[in-house]
Order: sequence, then C-alpha cells, then structure tokens
Amino acid sequence: MPETGYDPKRSRVSENTMADFLRGTISGDISQVPGIGPKAVEKLAESDDDDERVTNTWQLMGKFLMLKGPDEDGYKVESNEHMQKFWHWLAEKGISSHRSAIVRAIAEKMNGMMPGIYDASDYVDDDDDDE
Repeated sequence: MPETGYDPKRSRVSENTMADFLRGTISGDISQVPGIGPKAVEKLAESDDDDERVTNTWQLMGKFLMLKGPDEDGYKVESNEHMQKFWHWLAEKGISSHRSAIVRAIAEKMNGMMPGIYDASDYVDDDDDDE
C-alpha cells in the first residue's frame, strides 16, 4: 500500500536516535536530522530558485513553520494538516524515504520550542491495544 501522508508509526528511526536529536543542540548540519541521509541532503538543496533551496536545519525548520499557514477568515491550519503539508512538501522535493521520520523529528523539536505546534495525540490509535 503506498504512503498517502504523514504517519508517525511509519517512522523507521530508532527511539534512541530520535531522543538524541530532540535533546541535542541544533548545529545547522541538516544531516543530523533523523531520516535525512546524503541523498536527501542533495535533494533538499536542489532548486532553480534560491529561496527554495534548503541546505541547513534552520532553513528546514523555517519551511516547516511557513507551512503552518496561511490562516484566513477564522480558518487556522491545525497540527494534522500542518504535518501533512510538510510531508507532501518533502515528497515534492523528491524525498522518497523516511518522510514520516523527518516530519516527526522536526515537529517534535519545534514543539519543544513552541509548545502546541505539534500534537502527537492526533496520531494515537485507540485500536492499537487490540492488535
């Protein structure tokens, strides 16, 4: 079944790797983001438009924040829609592996700085205990 959007359960990054990233400082080295390997680094940096090139963690976080909007006439982009927008943006950049891991890593890191920007409880499945 093909992936159709963000799902934190599809993150193939170990909990230790994720925890290290969340506890650590941001150096700017985009390859330190869980799920981003050499090919993803290349793909994120590719663009004819310099404003669309992402070459460091700060820019990736900035893109994540940009996708939080726009808010219009009483409509706000909520957490779930925000994660989907970031996941699909990564797909548009050609990232074909570990998209959910990248979304989760950036979302959780940003939520530590800006509580409420990511709501992990949106992805809790009540049926998980039944399996």
